[in-house]
Amino acid sequence: MTKAITADRWHSVRRAYRVTGARFADLVTRVPDPDAMVTAEWTVAETVAHVAMIAKMYTSLVRPDGAPVLATSGQRQVEKTTVDTVSVLNTLVLRDFPERDIQVLVTGLLADIEEVLRVTEDADPGTPLDWLGGSKVPLAGVLAHLVNELQVHGWDIAKALKLPWTIQPGDAALFFDLFLVGVLGNDIGHLLDTDEPPRDRRIAVAFRSAYTSPVVLVLHRGRVTVEEPGGPVDVRISFDPPTLNLMLFHRVGKVRSALTGKIVVSGPRPWLLPAFLRVVRLP
Repeated sequence: MTKAITADRWHSVRRAYRVTGARFADLVTRVPDPDAMVTAEWTVAETVAHVAMIAKMYTSLVRPDGAPVLATSGQRQVEKTTVDTVSVLNTLVLRDFPERDIQVLVTGLLADIEEVLRVTEDADPGTPLDWLGGSKVPLAGVLAHLVNELQVHGWDIAKALKLPWTIQPGDAALFFDLFLVGVLGNDIGHLLDTDEPPRDRRIAVAFRSAYTSPVVLVLHRGRVTVEEPGGPVDVRISFDPPTLNLMLFHRVGKVRSALTGKIVVSGPRPWLLPAFLRVVRLP
């Protein structure tokens, strides 16, 4: 099932694209040391370069005549990437694009954000675009993906350097509503490929929050589909969108998320959730 993207949702993700980009730019330009470590692998400058390159790739993606940003080797890696090999692509992109001056990167990031908004002003937000691993993501989902990248990596930088950073629940919800549901409702390609043999057991998980449309994700024989609520489910998840995103990207733990009440798991067969999440997973 491909869910229709409303004009209101399209307006929301376009606003968040610009506003979150500006907030991220303001955060990173106040960092005194661009070489300060943010994660075990990346400095502030490398983190900003990573986000800026995604924005540049999306500018090319939405232009009808856009030439690929990546070299042939990078483009080949894009086509064969799964969620478990995204780090390989990230390393390749950072190696091939060595710019690390924060101001140069931020200027490019903001320009690319505005270019995407300009080019897509009259576009259909549901237009499927080629993404990683042969998957297809609706245009609105591509914008929601960058919003999430800005939110999560802004969180990384702020946490490492003890700077203020907030993730608005309504903006965080765009990632689930438009990107995650969008890619699962279009074509997942090999993005979720895993070595684990497909299970015959159907697992249906209902997701609900105050900021997203209720939806059921179903895993059956290795294939994930999107269904409308109302049928039988095994697991129900009520979630706070910022917490869910940070948990899915391994920034906060599952136990901590549950103890704070930000993620509530219920339903008749909650023990099936780990098997579901081994397939429906993020990098």
